[in-house]
Amino acid sequence: MSEQTFLERLAQRADKRAPEPTWIAARRQAGAARFEALGFPTRRDEAWKYTDVRAIANGEFALAEDADFSQTVAATLTLPIDAYRLTFVDGVYAPALSQLEGLPQGVQLLPLSQALADNHEAVGGPLGRLTGVEFSPFSALNTAFMEEGAVLRLAPGSVVDKPLVVQFLSRHGKAPVMSHPRLLVEAGARSQATLIEHHIGEEGATNFTNLVAELIIERGAILDHYKLQEAPLGDLHVASIHAEQARDSRYTSFNLNLGGGLVRNDLISDLNGQGAVANFYGLFYGQGRQHIDNHTVANHNAPLTFSNENYKGILDDRARGVFNGRVVVKRDSQKIEGFQSNANLLLSDRAEIDAKPELEIYADDVKCSHGTTTGQLDQEAIFALRTRGIDLQTARGLLTLAFAGEVLEEVNLDVIAERVELAVAGKLPERFNLTGLVEAAAALDEQ
Repeated sequence: MSEQTFLERLAQRADKRAPEPTWIAARRQAGAARFEALGFPTRRDEAWKYTDVRAIANGEFALAEDADFSQTVAATLTLPIDAYRLTFVDGVYAPALSQLEGLPQGVQLLPLSQALADNHEAVGGPLGRLTGVEFSPFSALNTAFMEEGAVLRLAPGSVVDKPLVVQFLSRHGKAPVMSHPRLLVEAGARSQATLIEHHIGEEGATNFTNLVAELIIERGAILDHYKLQEAPLGDLHVASIHAEQARDSRYTSFNLNLGGGLVRNDLISDLNGQGAVANFYGLFYGQGRQHIDNHTVANHNAPLTFSNENYKGILDDRARGVFNGRVVVKRDSQKIEGFQSNANLLLSDRAEIDAKPELEIYADDVKCSHGTTTGQLDQEAIFALRTRGIDLQTARGLLTLAFAGEVLEEVNLDVIAERVELAVAGKLPERFNLTGLVEAAAALDEQ
């Protein structure tokens, strides 16, 4: 599949699509034109230097026509948490797998298609304002194919009593499919919510997801955003997430990547008002030949803003990771604080990490720091655990989870923290089991 083939798929889709508002058609055309002009990025592009997307460019992807999915299988994949839930199957809205009853007054969570049908003009203003067709070829492609996704609106002062889950399920079908979901969040002043974005699917799935998320966080609003990415190892996943923060707002991103064969995340926050706070917590675990690429940017566009970033990478077998984090302090953005840390653990001599932390500062009264480290398990620490009667596999497991613990302790939802711990433990082949970890930890406490 080439750029031209993607455009042919778009033309075929247009023949089936119902008439739509002029502004949508115009943006769709702009996205297609931009994508055609740029083409897929190559490793000659600095931002994609370490990530080869030929698996996407050369793939043969159809577009899903339905959301059929076994409710029994869906139940095994769904997070066991009391939440409001919006579910999509290969990008198609699945009302039978969604639970939206009882949403508090002033809170809307609905599929993009419904939001457009209800009042397309209200969607047209914010949609595409943060992540337009110029951002990347993938954002342009998303705009060209944009049909479905989720819209979350929080009225000023509203507080959501339980998490809001947007779940993306990937099917194992006869042929791979692609989806281009859009996620739009408008958090009104002083509102507060927890959003969980969950990507998971059937074993053996080989689909392509190209997501764009735009998060508009007004004055004093608080948004905790969990992205739990557990896609099947054959899936390809690209995400562009852009937050805009007004004065005294707080945005906390938990970017937890465990699945996917090829993964790229772009996370950007624009701190546009004094007192705005952005926290980026990331954990990525790769095995086999997984490739996980995280690019982050904290733009301090106003004085007296704060950002804190802590990303941990764990790579086994022949997995490869990429971390590129930037803190940008604009001119006259004085008295800001921006901290960034990236640490990586290689469990195999064949695993690789390319890390590049960056500071770009155009003001003089600031507190900024950044750093990255890469290493293997401490043999002296392993020996110390072995002298306490702990076997080698369990000792390695304890140290691996201890390495991840600095990020996981920030996770406020036990169901997610436990799921990540279990996934990491289970994905360390023949090294340990969770029971062994618990018993070993108890033994250490007693001593």
